Amino acid sequence: MKIKCAIFDFDGTLFDSMFIWDSVGEIYLRSLGKEPRPSMREDVRALSLYQSACYFQKEYGLSLPVEQIMTGINQTIEHFYIHEVLPKPGVVDFLERMKKAEIPMCIATASDRYQIEAALSRCGMEHYFDAIFTCSEVGHGKDEPVIFQKAMDHFSSDRSTTVVFEDAIHAVQTAKADGFTVLAVFDDSEKRQAEIHDLADCYITDFEHTEEFWHLTSV
Repeated sequence: MKIKCAIFDFDGTLFDSMFIWDSVGEIYLRSLGKEPRPSMREDVRALSLYQSACYFQKEYGLSLPVEQIMTGINQTIEHFYIHEVLPKPGVVDFLERMKKAEIPMCIATASDRYQIEAALSRCGMEHYFDAIFTCSEVGHGKDEPVIFQKAMDHFSSDRSTTVVFEDAIHAVQTAKADGFTVLAVFDDSEKRQAEIHDLADCYITDFEHTEEFWHLTSV
């Protein structure tokens, strides 16, 4: 398989940051005196920031405008992106090998652009990626394939030459259903690993063991 476009999710795929998203909704709601429901984490897992803010407004009776809720959520987590989150082991070496192989790379993420750019800049990794696509900017979450399609079109690629790197079952399902080749990356925040393993074209436990991917691409 000749790759003309590699689309990377950020949280849980490239960076060890899913713990932030797993807890931010609860932290934010409690700051407003609202007790999160037991199902809250799963309810918002597949949603973009905008969709999550709408969900909180409706389901928890928040009188705040959606834009203010989004700002509050971002303020809760931005410290971690600016100062703390780190790439997963082996990621930098893998990206370096991809770059040497002249494989164009981009990020498709549900996080906000400034958060991703801050983390990449702090870690000296921004030069690996030609573009960043966010769910908020494209207007669709990863329950729809729009963000993957826009990234693919940016590189004038097609599904036969594009690989999507994801760690979450809903995103893997979306990309596969739309005809993309998907490499699934293990992250302990995703509990449905057996399903992901069976659904993905390639599955890695970490970026220090990527032999299956390089065999797939014959690079």
